[in-house]
Amino acid sequence: MNSSIRIRPARPDDRGEFYEVCLKTSDNGADGSHLHDDPDALGHLYVGPYLALESTFSFALEDEMGVCGYCFGTPDSESFYQRFKSKWLPPIQQTLQTPIGEPSNWTLSEQLHDLLLHPDKFIYFPESFAAYPAHMHIDLLPRAQGQGWGRKLLEQEMNLLRSAGAHGVHLAVAPGNTRALAFYRKLGFQNLPAGPDAPEDTVFQGRVF
Repeated sequence: MNSSIRIRPARPDDRGEFYEVCLKTSDNGADGSHLHDDPDALGHLYVGPYLALESTFSFALEDEMGVCGYCFGTPDSESFYQRFKSKWLPPIQQTLQTPIGEPSNWTLSEQLHDLLLHPDKFIYFPESFAAYPAHMHIDLLPRAQGQGWGRKLLEQEMNLLRSAGAHGVHLAVAPGNTRALAFYRKLGFQNLPAGPDAPEDTVFQGRVF
């Protein structure tokens, strides 16, 4: 284990490095930077809103080279998504243009812009997830992987969510990210049934505290 790595509370000035970690782990855990015309779009969905709206539940993983991972969460997904739409998205939406042409021809960044402009396509919190009101999101760069830091981050996050009153947590995983799926199963997560309106190419897993 790299002794220089540490977990600390996230800070507002971490945003740039967090967005970079998000990009560099976006291709099923591998670097997906080359897939994005707009390098900020993915972070606007998966990083920025947590740092802005749920800073208490945001952690950074840091070594001598800088930020090498993060973990974000919220104890109340329903409340979070309401604030995501009403507070976080409006100023971002003003900077975006609606993609034109056939959706099948959109670039990945255009697909993300469409989700930012139409968040109900992105948000998925059905009644069947009631036992898992919290949700969280974690990414680690390769230099921080395989050393137990992912487990440490998630356990710290889950302890905090539990102390905030959540009795269960869920997360979303790309089906091609088999390493992450196996990792979560080792931590006691189980696949959750997703309805016909669930986002495509997404596996949902949950764990009761």
